[in-house]
Amino acid sequence: MTNSSPHDVCKLKRSLYGLKQAPRAWFEKFHSTILSFSFTQSQYDSSLFFHTFALGIVLLLVYVDDIIITSIDCGLITKLQQLLHTTFHLKDLGQLTYFLGLEVHHWVSGIFLNQHKYIQDIITLAGLEDTSSIDTPSVDTPMEINVNYKKDEGDLLDDPTLYRCLVESLIYLTTTRPDISYVVHQVNQFMTSPRHFHLAVVRRIIRYLRGLPTRGLFFPTGSSLQLVAYSDADWVGCPDTRRSTTGWCMFLGDALISWRCKK
Repeated sequence: MTNSSPHDVCKLKRSLYGLKQAPRAWFEKFHSTILSFSFTQSQYDSSLFFHTFALGIVLLLVYVDDIIITSIDCGLITKLQQLLHTTFHLKDLGQLTYFLGLEVHHWVSGIFLNQHKYIQDIITLAGLEDTSSIDTPSVDTPMEINVNYKKDEGDLLDDPTLYRCLVESLIYLTTTRPDISYVVHQVNQFMTSPRHFHLAVVRRIIRYLRGLPTRGLFFPTGSSLQLVAYSDADWVGCPDTRRSTTGWCMFLGDALISWRCKK
């Protein structure tokens, strides 16, 4: 042991797991390694890397220390795994079935994504597990028809924590549930000062999800590569700002691949 003073500072030779700098240091190491394998980083998503071979293409998506690798050629996936093993300690979890709350179902006709378990967690958080209660029946639509929500309608919530937690969870749920994208966009506008009426709207969304917890996105095999887009907008639909809301969605063949709702 060497003598030290209270003003000495230790310089770490490597990042320690659990420190705030650890994810950044890990990604920089992974980034430099994967680029040395002739991969290219996507300009649109910094976590996505790809490499084109004569036999096809390999796609790699990384989130912290979880990695998804996909390709039309299993041999290319195996080759990439062997390259990564030379630098990192990896554990192959096999075919993708669950990732960041997304459930992946592999069918002969295609791939189906949903967030069934995640929805059940939201229902529990909202206290709406009891399906037999006549006070909280399931509903057929996520929002009432021809209703405009105002920011100052009703009394303020004494504690907005639950509201904010539910809305944040619903925002992530729109990853596989475009059918609630518009109404979640609406309730997200009241995060600063939510009211009892706004919480009732959020609870209605969850009651709708409770009736359809397994709905999701289907990506069929053999789908065409034709890109088709649809868009629509209301006219000064917001009663508070008098601004319009635009919505659009894009299909690649029969698969819905992108959508958004924006004021």
